[in-house]
Amino acid sequence: MPQPGVRRPPSRRPAAPALLLAEADEAVAIEVIAGLAAEGIKVTECRDGAEVLLRAGLERPSMVLLGAPLPVVDAAAVTELLSRFCPSTVVVGVGGHVAEEAVAALNAGAVAAVARPYRLAEILPLLWRVPVSGEGPGERLVVGDIELDEAGMHVHVRGRQLHLPLREFQVLSYLMRHAHQVVRRQQILRELWGGELADTNTLTVHIKRLREKLASGPGSCCTIDTVRGLGYRLECPVRDHAR
Repeated sequence: MPQPGVRRPPSRRPAAPALLLAEADEAVAIEVIAGLAAEGIKVTECRDGAEVLLRAGLERPSMVLLGAPLPVVDAAAVTELLSRFCPSTVVVGVGGHVAEEAVAALNAGAVAAVARPYRLAEILPLLWRVPVSGEGPGERLVVGDIELDEAGMHVHVRGRQLHLPLREFQVLSYLMRHAHQVVRRQQILRELWGGELADTNTLTVHIKRLREKLASGPGSCCTIDTVRGLGYRLECPVRDHAR
């Protein structure tokens, strides 16, 4: 049931997601492509970080899976650029142990690390959890002075555009969908990270950055309140946004 101050059109059934795969091991790539094709998921294969950036800009995939280490442009640099310019979710694939490059990619905004050789049981939940690009106009949420366009990944506060990395955008969208409610930390982790995080430190950092950005504009009056021992609540005065 829509919450007071939240407006959105009827939801649509999402289409099958698309994956952009950067994997140096050809045998591993073939296995992933065959497995996902059986699930109706399109996979585009890339050979290096430069090709990932080019194709991500052209195709706007639902998710990018980067095998680390990544030639030409490393996984961390690719992740940082994608989080700024393309609405894609980056997942890093690592073999044996979490490589230094994979850790850097996670710090740059990658949402998860999965072990190589890959298991479809780990990849599929991540794919289906992310929004599908380019399928219809998406949803537009309005809460108080915040306007969020999911299809274009645009956020405006009183007409001023906020530039948010993907994960901050997803956290804000989730809080807006539950505006004026207390949302438990574990609820956010489960919905956006799939419960993969063992603690809430990463979420705390995202919330801190969102607060700073919401408060940076003149006259901004929306706040993300901490409810001690529980979680967070987005509070905004209800305003008339009728055009």
